[in-house]
Amino acid sequence: MAETQTLARPYAEAVFELAHSNNALTPWSEMLALIAAVAADENIRRLADDPRVERARFINLFLDICGKHISDEGANFIRLLVENRRLNLLPEIVVQYATLKAEAEARVEATVVSAFPLEAAQILTLGAALKRKFGRDVNLTTQVDKSLVGGIVIRAGDLVIDGSVRGRLQELAAHLSH
Repeated sequence: MAETQTLARPYAEAVFELAHSNNALTPWSEMLALIAAVAADENIRRLADDPRVERARFINLFLDICGKHISDEGANFIRLLVENRRLNLLPEIVVQYATLKAEAEARVEATVVSAFPLEAAQILTLGAALKRKFGRDVNLTTQVDKSLVGGIVIRAGDLVIDGSVRGRLQELAAHLSH
């Protein structure tokens, strides 16, 4: 996992710098999502890994599938990834690009996982508290995981706040075992 992140970082940063300098952060987000979706297709992955398929033919096929939704820079990016056999990095490139974009837009992506669905007022309260904590706007998404038993787990960037019953029980078990 760490190796994938390390390999993907220069690509994500280069795309971000290009998009940022051209004021095209959102269009690049959309292009990257499309490129990643095409690359995730089982048939495309099989062709990408097949040494009998010429890279030029594969690139042309990939670009034909993407159609007019890809800019010239996007096409060059696809060529670069294919030439370097790095299409497998696309999911991580998309994640890192989204993080860089959020930072540039002074925005934090946060996920709240709870044992039960949260009410709108609870979501607003959590969003406001996280905005105060980070000093940035927060895009909050929610998920339900019944295995938490109760409480919530908040993930925002590298920060994880585990206020779940399951987390507390794991902490207690760790303390008792020492």
